[in-house]
Parts: sequence; structure tokens; C-alpha cells
Amino acid sequence: MEPVNLFDLATRQSQWLAVRQSAIASNIANANTPGYTANDVEPFEKVLDRTAVALKATEAGHLGAEATNAGFNVKPEESTGSIMPSKNTVVIEDELMKAGEVRRSFEINTAIVKAFHSMMTMVVKS
Repeated sequence: MEPVNLFDLATRQSQWLAVRQSAIASNIANANTPGYTANDVEPFEKVLDRTAVALKATEAGHLGAEATNAGFNVKPEESTGSIMPSKNTVVIEDELMKAGEVRRSFEINTAIVKAFHSMMTMVVKS
């Protein structure tokens, strides 16, 4: 049985969420570090835009297509105008809101995978 693309997509998103959660945690940990610039991960939509669907060559004469590298780029955030006197750009309230978004996204991702897994199990048992 071939792997289902939804599981690959869910895995990719959970990896992206883990990287984003790490960036947010680093921002919060460095909230009082002078000169620290807050970081964030590029949006998951941009990661998906760079990812092509790979076609599988099942015969020697078929042309293959490779998926593009869809790594996650952690980059400095755009300054929102609230910079501390120590030149620190971390806003704790924004970071906590982003952490909540990551948590909700993890929950949705898990719920979708669980539902899809249940459907696959029902099909196999039938």
C-alpha cells in the first residue's frame, strides 16, 4: 500500500510547528537580553508553495520529477515599532499569542490525522 499524502503533509506541518514553537520559546527566553531581535519561522503556506508534488516513475522509461527542498527558514521578525530601550524587539504578549496559535495548530493537526487514521482503519476492516 502506498503512503497517503495527507500523512506526509501532517508530518511536515508538525515539524514546522515544532520549529516555530522553538523560535517562540527562544524569543521568550531572551525577552530581557539587550539587543536581541525576535525571530519567527516563515509561514507554512510559503513552505507549501515551494514544495512540488513529486511524481513517481514506475517504469524505466518514465520521466521523474523531484520535489523541491522545502526547509524551514527562521528569520528575524519585522519590527512592529515597539523596541525596548535595550534594543530588544521581543513583545511577550505577541509571543504568547503565537504560542497559542501553535498549540491550536498542533491540536487541529492531531485531530485530522486521528480522523483520517480512523477512516483508513474502517476501510481496511471492511
